[in-house]
Amino acid sequence: MSKVDTIQEKILPPIMKFANSKIITAIKDGVIITMPLTLVGSIFLLIANFPIKSWGGWMTGIFGPNWAVPLSQVSGSTFDIMAIAAVIGIAAQYAKNEGQDPVTSGLLGAVAFLIVMPSYSPINIGDKVGGVVMKHADKVSAVIPKGWTGGKGMIAAIIIGVLTGFIYSWFLKRDIRIKLPESVPSGVANAFSALIPGAVIITGAMCIFIFFNVVTGQTALEWIYKVLQIPLQGITDSLGGAIAIPFVISFFWFFGVHGATLIGGVMGSIYQANTLANQDVFKAGHALVASGAGKNAHIVCQQFQDNFITLGGSGITLGLVAACFLFARSQRLKQLGRLALVPGCFNINEPVLFGLPIVLNPLMFIPFLVCPLVSGILTYFAIYTGLVPCFTAVQAIWTTPPILSGLIVAGWRGAVLQLVIIAIAAIVYFPFFKALDKEYFQEEISGEAEE
Repeated sequence: MSKVDTIQEKILPPIMKFANSKIITAIKDGVIITMPLTLVGSIFLLIANFPIKSWGGWMTGIFGPNWAVPLSQVSGSTFDIMAIAAVIGIAAQYAKNEGQDPVTSGLLGAVAFLIVMPSYSPINIGDKVGGVVMKHADKVSAVIPKGWTGGKGMIAAIIIGVLTGFIYSWFLKRDIRIKLPESVPSGVANAFSALIPGAVIITGAMCIFIFFNVVTGQTALEWIYKVLQIPLQGITDSLGGAIAIPFVISFFWFFGVHGATLIGGVMGSIYQANTLANQDVFKAGHALVASGAGKNAHIVCQQFQDNFITLGGSGITLGLVAACFLFARSQRLKQLGRLALVPGCFNINEPVLFGLPIVLNPLMFIPFLVCPLVSGILTYFAIYTGLVPCFTAVQAIWTTPPILSGLIVAGWRGAVLQLVIIAIAAIVYFPFFKALDKEYFQEEISGEAEE
C-alpha cells in the first residue's frame, strides 16, 4: 500500500469525521451568517478610510467636516455586533441540523450571551459622553457595551452558541416540553415547547454569571477572553500559524478534501477576532503595529487567507493556468488553460484541481504545497516589517480578482505583494508544468501515430 493510499484510508477518515461533526458544522455555518455584515460594513468602512491621502480633504470639501460620521455609524453597527450575530447563527444552525426550530434557539443563544457579559461600559478620563469631555473615570451601567459584542466576544459566542443549540435540541428531541392540543396554532405551540429548554438555558446562564462574579470577580465573557481567546489569537497569529494554515489547506486539497473550507470552519472565528481587534485599534486613532514593543495588531486575519494564501485558488494555481494558456504544446493543457483562466481570475480553481489534475497527482504535489507556504511566509514578514500595512476590518469577498483585492484590503502595497506572489508561483510551477506538458504532448503524438 502506498503512502498516499495509507493517508486516504487511515488518516483522512477521522479528520473528516471531526470536520463534519455537529459542533464544527454548526460553527462553520453559523459564522457564515456574519458575512453580509462584514462585506457590507467593509464597503462603508472603505469609503470612510479610502487609501488615498487627499481623500479626506476632498470629501470634507464636498460634504463638510462630519462627512464620515454616518459611514462610521454603519460600519460600527455591523462589525461591533459580530459576536451577537455569531452566537445567534451557531445556536440556530445547531438546532436546524437537529431538526428543531432554529429561530428560538438563536434567540435563546443571544439572551444567554447577554446574561454572561458585562452590563456596563467603562468611561475613561477624556472620553466624550453626550458631547461632554469626562474629567473623572467612571462606568455607565445597564448598557450593552459594543466592546464585548464584537471581536472580543467571538470565542465566547462559539461556546455559548454550541451549548445553547445542544441543550435546546436535547430537550425537544426527548420530548421534554409543554404540549398543547393539536388545534392550537403551530406558532403558539412552538413558543410553549421552548419554555422548558429556554428556562433551563437562561437559568444556567444566570448561574454561570453568579459563579464567575463570585469566584473571579468578573463575568464569564471577560474570563473567556483572557484565558482562552487571547492565547488562541496569539498561537494562530504567529509565523507558525502562517506556515501551518497554507500547509493544511494544500495538503487536504491534494487528497480531494476542500482544505480552505476545513480551515475556515475551525479558524473563522479566530480570523474575525483578529480582524476586529485591529479595527478597534484603528478606530481609536492609533497606528497599527505588527512587531516590536509597540505591537498592537494581528497579522493572520481573514484577508490573510482569502487574498494571499488562496490567491487565484488554493495552491495559488493562477500562474500554472497562465502557463497552460500561453505555453502549452499539448492540446489537453491548452484547452484547460482556456477553460480555467477566467474562473482562476476570480479565485476559483476546481477546473485545474480536477482537470489537470492536481488532486492525487504526485508530480504536482511539491509546487502545490510550496507556493502557498512561500506566500504565507512572505505575507507574514511583509506585514511584520511594515512593508505592507496591517489589515483592518475592510474585507474583499474571496472571489474578488487578485490585484484588486490586494488594493482593497491593504492599499497599493497589498496589490504589489499579490503581483510578486503570482510571479513566484508561476516560476515554481513552470518546470513541473513543462514536464507534464511534455508527457501529455508525447501521448497525443503517439495516439495520432496509432490512428
